[in-house]
Amino acid sequence: MNLYTKYKAKLGIFYAIPAIQRQPLCISQVMRYVKISKTTTDRLYSMHTTPKKIVIASRESALAIWQAKHIQARLQALYPASTVEILGMTTTGDQILDSPLARIGGKGLFVKELEEALADGRADLAVHSMKDVPMNLPDGFAMAAIGEREDARDAFVSNDFESLAALPHGSVVGTSSLRRQSQLQARFPLLKIESLRGNLQTRLRKLDEGQYAAIILAAAGLIRLGLESRIRQLISPEDSIPAVGQGALGIEINASRTDMLAVLAPLNHPTTAACVEAERGMSRALAGSCTVPLGAYAQMHNNNITITGFVGSVDGKEMVKESVTGGIDQPEKLGQQLAEKLIALGANRILAKLDTH
Repeated sequence: MNLYTKYKAKLGIFYAIPAIQRQPLCISQVMRYVKISKTTTDRLYSMHTTPKKIVIASRESALAIWQAKHIQARLQALYPASTVEILGMTTTGDQILDSPLARIGGKGLFVKELEEALADGRADLAVHSMKDVPMNLPDGFAMAAIGEREDARDAFVSNDFESLAALPHGSVVGTSSLRRQSQLQARFPLLKIESLRGNLQTRLRKLDEGQYAAIILAAAGLIRLGLESRIRQLISPEDSIPAVGQGALGIEINASRTDMLAVLAPLNHPTTAACVEAERGMSRALAGSCTVPLGAYAQMHNNNITITGFVGSVDGKEMVKESVTGGIDQPEKLGQQLAEKLIALGANRILAKLDTH
């Protein structure tokens, strides 16, 4: 039995344990489950058979296409003999723009059609912003790799004001995120927060038309599209804890495509993957989604992860915040520990009130 056959045979545990299969795994987690040494793993990466054609499913917004082209370029450089194509798709979340995301079904609306393409074989992988990926993937799908994180901070964008603190009382600020709204209202209760939907260019256009005094966006998207000049202030994570996975790209596959794990392994960034795993562990333990104002941000220092998280009311009047530090070997458990601390501080009470509204 050669090493790659042995790898696939050992990977059977990934399908045999439903609790594992339901979680979005990255290659680092898979290798922990199958208990293959790094040396063996490196040899496996060099032994796999690369598909002659690789198809990437992507949303069709400018940012999503940038992300897909970024992965396309990486794969083309790694596997010059392969043809790498992008299958652009419009998702339900892209089509419904007249209601807040929390009201119409959440972030899963941005990935459903891409997962259908993975399921029926039209695509080999799908590229997502990790902040848009639901905390629990549907059965039959797995997260094969998480790429290196861009700046995870929120960005203040305005044509007339230098910072949040400079906004006059009553100024209208646009955001699609309950997380941002909660933290903004906690710091600046006299600002008026209004819903802002649409792709990045649409949101900037609405700002330029004067519909808002300012808008809050993810810095990563602006940076990736070369729009850094629109950023007036990068909001520190202490003042605005980012969304879970913000700034990181995830690569999702059909869980039956074990061949793609080795193909995509070089795209996995272990530090980012561990940090995102910790953040998602916290959110998953709190049943987090875009309908819940919560955030988490993990950073690695000296082989330890420090993760900070919060849960708040939409109006920002109630909020609990905590941090924990631990080793990198079990990041999801670290996130769960943070969730337990937040629950002890009253997170469940806040979440219960949200459920009644």
